[in-house]
Amino acid sequence: MPRHELYNDDGTTDNEKCPSCGNAFLADHGDRQHCGACGYTEWDTDDVSSEEDQ
Repeated sequence: MPRHELYNDDGTTDNEKCPSCGNAFLADHGDRQHCGACGYTEWDTDDVSSEEDQ
């Protein structure tokens, strides 16, 4: 992924860094965010609760 897709023009980023290892950004997979470096996964709680209601 090119650097210009990770950072804004002013050098900041909208992506979240991994709270476990801090070495990588979390990849957004729609229903979860995943760190490819250490395997840490954060599930979106809004999507899980809507599936249980159906």
